[in-house]
Amino acid sequence: MKAFEIVTEPIIPQKYADCVLRPEAGAVTVFTGHVRQWTNGVRTLYLAYEAYIPMAEKKLAEIGDEIQEGWEGTRVAIAHRIGELQIGDIAVVIAVSSPHRKAAYEANEYAIERIKEIVPIWKKEIWEDGTQWIGHQKKKPEGGVCS
Repeated sequence: MKAFEIVTEPIIPQKYADCVLRPEAGAVTVFTGHVRQWTNGVRTLYLAYEAYIPMAEKKLAEIGDEIQEGWEGTRVAIAHRIGELQIGDIAVVIAVSSPHRKAAYEANEYAIERIKEIVPIWKKEIWEDGTQWIGHQKKKPEGGVCS
């Protein structure tokens, strides 16, 4: 297991918590982001995630470096799942350990915001009445023409 990875299998959060746990850590925060059924009153059937894996893993590691620079004594592990995810499935896990809880909470929140900002992962929401690509970089329509 790598500390920063894109995966296709279900995420097991404890693996990532174990990855960051160490004797000097007094706190470990684990955030899991799940596929929800309702968004703004629209029922989601499932989500489909895609990623540019080499760059996505590089950017996840970059976020880990940023956290270690910003919050002394932290250790970080992040995984994001791609493929078709059903309601309730875990899409992302972020585990942060630190000597004290405040840093672990702050760093964990920082990580999810940075993932949304810089990691090349795209999410297609499949609803009862249509679909839409969501994310900081929306995918080009298939068969589209570049100009």
